[in-house]
Amino acid sequence: MSERMLVTQALDERDLLVKKIGDKIQKIQTADTKKKNEEKTVSARVGADEFGKTALAMYQSIMDLIDRYQRLDAAIVASNASAVVKTEYGQFTVAGAIALRNRLKGNGIYEEAGAFEDRLMAQMNRQYQLAVQAAEAKNHSLESQAETMRLSILGKDNKARDDKPLEVVDAYVRENTTQVVDPLDIQKKVQELKERTDTLLTELDTQIKVSNATTMIEF
Repeated sequence: MSERMLVTQALDERDLLVKKIGDKIQKIQTADTKKKNEEKTVSARVGADEFGKTALAMYQSIMDLIDRYQRLDAAIVASNASAVVKTEYGQFTVAGAIALRNRLKGNGIYEEAGAFEDRLMAQMNRQYQLAVQAAEAKNHSLESQAETMRLSILGKDNKARDDKPLEVVDAYVRENTTQVVDPLDIQKKVQELKERTDTLLTELDTQIKVSNATTMIEF
């Protein structure tokens, strides 16, 4: 006779079955010893026939739980493959939504290597900061050179100014100033990508929970 339940109930029971099966495997005793001239086994302290019946019953109980786990898990997988959730960035099967959520969090089969968006943002930020630091360092050095040139032209103690030589220095500074080349507008792109990822993760979490709480499975 088949059973019907919500996916949330099935997920809770599946987790419980993992614990139950593990506990029973730890407790099962399938082998013992006994002396020929004694009726009871050494560890269990019961007769061989009773020991055998208990071992068989425990074994069958474990196999029944494993079978239930398998049927329950198969029903959940089948439901996830067909149930659909919608987000601002498109619709996905629940299975696809779970896989995407795990990947975005770096929990998928490739772990952190699969969190492409986070890795891309980190790389872009790193390159932008390095470019900014390099430009600032070079411009600081340029300004020091320019100040040396000005002092050379004017003399340290000469307060009079000759605009033409100084204009040459200013032109030199303008022509040699280092600029950051940022065709993507990195800070804006990173912010947009972060907002997209955060929004998608929130929607996926919510929609998966809603789907699990409203979808029935039969097994």
